Amino acid sequence: MVIMMMRAGMNRKSTLSRTNEMRLLVAQFIFAICCLGPLSAADPPNIVLIFVDDMGYGDLGCYGNEHIKTPNIDRMARQGQRWTSFYSSGSTCVPSRRGLMTGRHPALMGNAKLVGSRDHMMAAMLKQRGYATAILGKWHLAGYPDDFTTSPMHPLRCGFDYHFGTPGSNDVPAPRGTVQNRRLFDTCDKFTFQVPLIRGREIIEHPVNQELFTARYTGEAVKWIEANKSQRFFLYLAHNMPHAPVFASPPFQGRSAGGRYGDVIEEIDWSVGQVLDAIDRSGIDEDTLVVFTSDNGPWSMFEVHGGTAGPLRGEKGTSWEGGFRVPGIFRWPGTIAPGTVDGIAANLDLYATFAALAGADHDVIAPAKDQAGYISKDLSAVLMHADASPRRQWLYTGGATAFRSGNYKIHLSTKNRSSDPDTRKREAVQVHDPPLLFDLSADVGEKNNVAADHPEIVSRLLREMKSFRGEK
Repeated sequence: MVIMMMRAGMNRKSTLSRTNEMRLLVAQFIFAICCLGPLSAADPPNIVLIFVDDMGYGDLGCYGNEHIKTPNIDRMARQGQRWTSFYSSGSTCVPSRRGLMTGRHPALMGNAKLVGSRDHMMAAMLKQRGYATAILGKWHLAGYPDDFTTSPMHPLRCGFDYHFGTPGSNDVPAPRGTVQNRRLFDTCDKFTFQVPLIRGREIIEHPVNQELFTARYTGEAVKWIEANKSQRFFLYLAHNMPHAPVFASPPFQGRSAGGRYGDVIEEIDWSVGQVLDAIDRSGIDEDTLVVFTSDNGPWSMFEVHGGTAGPLRGEKGTSWEGGFRVPGIFRWPGTIAPGTVDGIAANLDLYATFAALAGADHDVIAPAKDQAGYISKDLSAVLMHADASPRRQWLYTGGATAFRSGNYKIHLSTKNRSSDPDTRKREAVQVHDPPLLFDLSADVGEKNNVAADHPEIVSRLLREMKSFRGEK
């Protein structure tokens, strides 16, 4: 319609000067656009979500690591958006995944069980939009039942068409009479932990060779992408690594200047490169959104088995930034302009974001929004138009409690690590009254408590936290 109107204007005989004629054409173009409405959004993309386990904010080159080489993930960051305040939904494995798959804050769900909402979890929602769906790797939303293959929370009951991976973490179950402590991680081998590898509902290896986790998932990912390139798909690549104990395949062992843990990260980086190459070979690079993030911060207390939070304080299992703030990288060539985003977002925001990009209507998304604790925010305008992030606040829970609003963060309680690495006894929580206050814009390492200087900010954040929780 627009082209026809412009051609009509160009063909019309007129005594208008060239300048006036051009003005007329511009006016006709604007009129046509107004009649047609806003330009349509991009077509629904394929979505590849790469979700690693216990990677720290400071483990990647693009987040400042000088010892571990991550050229493929760094390339993702250069070609897309790198977020500096991207949060996990929890500071440990299960709550983070609960938030990711439901769009609900794990501390606001109450006593609701996930089995009641499996029909509108992330994969099920995308499946309703015509997406082929697959999970490769760690699930960890079914607990550890006697028979995971028949669990009502098996991924195949939660919207996934294809499944290949483990029920949960690579350190469960531990050998009888032991606990998952530093000594066991230092002395175990690739078969010590009796972890099953399952394809669909069939156990194909028990125990699985943990050195091959990353390589096997990568091979499956490449094959699955190539087999599904002609349709819209959602691939959830949920690596077991780098959760302690860490293992890399033989070609990567002893290769990194970052030690044993660095070997594992560099193999994950290789995996990312293989996935990006498969997307490119399949001719769907500009049709595919790839997201890379971690389920929580690093388990630094296990030394060679754990990573670094870089400039951040704390680690996995704490409410310090190091427990929740993780890498967040979005790549979609031709749609996402390269850049760095300093706004706040969380992995539970991926639910509303993917729904919007997939074109999910009210009927599809409504059942999820009706669930207790649903606070997912659509980030698509940030990704596609570089708008400001719609999220302004974040609640940190799980053992200790903190709350962020804008640049300020209060801690109502703190602990420096989740447990003693030798005994695995839980660490004591320190309660703060009044709460600690940090200005993250000037003190990302949370070293300078400024509560005494800004009691009014502490009071405001306490009120906002109460409102965030839905309390009167």
